[in-house]
Amino acid sequence: MAGGYDDRDGKIWLDGTLVPWRDAKVHILTHAMHYASSVFEGERAYGGKIFKSVAHSERLKRSAELIDFQVPWTVEQIEEAKYATMKANGLSDAYVRAIAWRGAGEDMGVASARNPVRLAVAAWEWGAYYGDAKMKGAKLDISKWKRPSPETIPCHAKAAGLYMICTMSKHAAEAKGCSDAMMFDYRGYVAEATGANIFFVKDGEVHTPLPDCFLNGLTRQTVVQMLKEKGITVHERHIMPEELEGFEQCWLTGTAAEVTPVGQIGDYTFEVGALARDISDSYEKLVRA
Repeated sequence: MAGGYDDRDGKIWLDGTLVPWRDAKVHILTHAMHYASSVFEGERAYGGKIFKSVAHSERLKRSAELIDFQVPWTVEQIEEAKYATMKANGLSDAYVRAIAWRGAGEDMGVASARNPVRLAVAAWEWGAYYGDAKMKGAKLDISKWKRPSPETIPCHAKAAGLYMICTMSKHAAEAKGCSDAMMFDYRGYVAEATGANIFFVKDGEVHTPLPDCFLNGLTRQTVVQMLKEKGITVHERHIMPEELEGFEQCWLTGTAAEVTPVGQIGDYTFEVGALARDISDSYEKLVRA
């Protein structure tokens, strides 16, 4: 599939109906466009099976509740929509995007309780998120933006509005020749990348930031469990910036990123070592099992 994301062949599931890709449109006064009242999921399918599909559908509904609306479809209906979309597009290995949002309606101010909630599912072929970084390690910038306090945002929702500073951070990183950016949180602790969680290795043990002000990714949870099953000690804790110098390996996790080794963050360098390669390989085997 090639071309802009608005100009492709195929089908998109929109409010219960599979429509031609180019016809999946919303009105310019859609509330989500003006006030970011939308939530979404990114999922990958391997061999016709979406990895942790139900967990993603459950999180979509939970994210909506966290930003004060209800998705008027059940988890089962969302599941049916995702697989119908893949089938309609002839896809077995795919990236699947489900998104729910407040549409255009009677309200066009900050409040939008009378506007309908809409749901769409799209799917397309998508390769490695960071290109060849799985072999040589991704290069990360350090963002000037910080993940906000839970008192200021619903930080555990996968909500579109929370990604604004991520987009800005990634654009700044790409302008410097980097693949992505690592972000600190509002207290100055290491947090995550713009769309992926982060892990470090030191002396054979793994350290990963405590997700108390950012999304505890499903891939992150999977990798933590995999490491523990391998008998590797995992420390979920607050990590100070000065600790970066002492870590030997690093990797990112996320549905799009899968498990991607990191070779550099700012001035800090990391080995694409045995544990990073092992967990990346083990993850690939798990999702394709």
